[in-house]
Amino acid sequence: MNALTIEKLQKIYSNGVEALCAVDLRVEEGDFFALLGQNGAGKSTLIGVVSSLVNKTSGKVKVFNHDIDNNAIAAKSCMGLVPQELNFYPFETVLNILVYQAGYYGLPRKIALDRAEKYLHLLGLWHKRNEISRNLSGGMKRRMMIARALMHQPRMLILDEPTAGIDIELRRATYDFLLELNRNGTTILLTTHYLEEAELLCRNVAIIDKGVILEHTSMKSLLKQLPHEHVVLDLQSAATVENLPQLEHVKLELIDSLTLDVTFDKKMTLNSVFDALSQHGINARSMRNKTNRLEELFLTRISQHAQAR
Repeated sequence: MNALTIEKLQKIYSNGVEALCAVDLRVEEGDFFALLGQNGAGKSTLIGVVSSLVNKTSGKVKVFNHDIDNNAIAAKSCMGLVPQELNFYPFETVLNILVYQAGYYGLPRKIALDRAEKYLHLLGLWHKRNEISRNLSGGMKRRMMIARALMHQPRMLILDEPTAGIDIELRRATYDFLLELNRNGTTILLTTHYLEEAELLCRNVAIIDKGVILEHTSMKSLLKQLPHEHVVLDLQSAATVENLPQLEHVKLELIDSLTLDVTFDKKMTLNSVFDALSQHGINARSMRNKTNRLEELFLTRISQHAQAR
């Protein structure tokens, strides 16, 4: 079953701007899906339509087979939304915000309190449960909004820039929480400007630009479109530019004396690159993927679309 099915979705605003141009999109149940695009690409409009906050011009949207036109209440009960904007009452306590949210779905207070405790613990906010929400840091406010969206235990969680303003350490903790939530069966639809975030978390991806879907594929398939592989090596001993060998189909660049940026043609294997470097006395202690791989593809597709218009 699809968690989300969108067919020929169009949105034209009263000023004539066509924000969505006959969009087709499918998100399978249990997926962790990334919707990527620049500011103004149509991401928030699409999410607004799906969550019934924006009226569509034409097309169909179904959430777990519930049509948002014919069965809006059932569709909305299946999803939780974390919007970009902070939209909670700033003078209420964290705990009460979550409990009141559960009340909108008819949950008894005892269940609401149990769930609030569960999610506040998981998101590292239990010690702030009696704090007035306006006093929280930006990152804490974002995590509180995730907890709020989960109070009715939705089958699909929609996250619109959920980690904006969260520092690196807490962002990683949020990633771990979301991955565990997804492993337990919750479908997640994510929009983000942190492309390394999408590459780390998501299995499938769509790229939208000017209301048009440019790519709709698996993350693995998308990354295979790159003509080269990029890795970063942490070296066992210091190297200098003068020490770097000239290797065919390989580009080497020192980030610092112990960190080597390696770009190599896909016709080569990683082991062959390691062997060639080892023969010149350069050995790796650890390796990680370069984090701008998805960014390179994203910018290429956006550029191609701009040139085609």
